[in-house]
Parts: sequence; C-alpha cells; structure tokens
Amino acid sequence: MGGTSQNMSSHAVYVGSFDPLTLGHQDIVRRASRIFSQVTVGIGMNPDKQSLFTPEERVNLCCSALAEFRNVEVRTFDGLAVDFVRQCGSRILLRGVRTLTDIDAEFTMSLTNRVLDDEIESVFLMSAERYAHISSSLIKQIARMARGNVRERLMDFVPAEIIDALTDRLRTNSL
Repeated sequence: MGGTSQNMSSHAVYVGSFDPLTLGHQDIVRRASRIFSQVTVGIGMNPDKQSLFTPEERVNLCCSALAEFRNVEVRTFDGLAVDFVRQCGSRILLRGVRTLTDIDAEFTMSLTNRVLDDEIESVFLMSAERYAHISSSLIKQIARMARGNVRERLMDFVPAEIIDALTDRLRTNSL
C-alpha cells in the first residue's frame, strides 16, 4: 500500500499569511504534495496584521518558491479559513505545527472550526525538526539586523526565491 499519486484522491488546503513563505512552510507543502492529490496554499488577508508584502506579491513569491510541486496551486482569500476550504472544493484544512505553543493554539482553532463547519477536518503535519524554530517574524528580524552577507544568513530560513524580495523590501522600509 504505497502512497503513489494513483491512489491519492484528496485535496488539502493549507492556509496562512505566508509573509514571507519560510523553509518550514515549503517543507509542509512538499510533504503534503506527496500525501494529497492536490494542495491549495491559501494566503489569508488579516486586517489586524501589518503585512510586509502585498497579497499579490505573496502569491508571486509563493508560486516561484513552490513551482516544483505540480499539484500545488496558490490563491488568496479573505474571510474564514473554513469558508475558503469549501470554496476550493475541499474538506481538509491542513495546518503545520512547530511547537507545543502551536499545538495549543491550533487545538483551539480546530475546535472553533468544527463549530463553524463540522464537515471540515483539520489535518496536522508536524514541522521537521530543523524548521521548528523558524517563524516569519524571526526571519524579518534576522533580515533587518544581520550584518555581513545577509543573503547567506537567510538561506537556512527561507527559499532562495524569497531572499532578494525580502531584503529589498526591508531595505526600502528602513530608509
């Protein structure tokens, strides 16, 4: 019973702000693309968050960094994640968890989502150990404060396709 693409028939939706996409996010997408026949990466609009990149920029950056995965699409959404999952024609909400703090928060959100739509199932993938410490806010801090070859320092945290846009944006915002 191998997990070949011939017997996969499900569609998972992986939502987040992806501002920016990290190697941890990319790893979750890589692994999910092997499990599910289709993966939609949903870039959510959160009016309470100050985003570094516009929704369109995040889509373009994610598409570039995830181009190798043929069964992955990237879209934006506004509103509730469970509604977006439905709009995508799926019933699987994929989430990545890194730490115990994430598990606690995701447990609460999962229970809430079950009340909002009891037909949507939350599926969790644990972060690979080497990515468990990575967060978008940590990456922004490193990009702003690192001395020397910032590009080289960011290679362990974000896909190569993201680095130039990230450093350019932070350089522009700090002027």
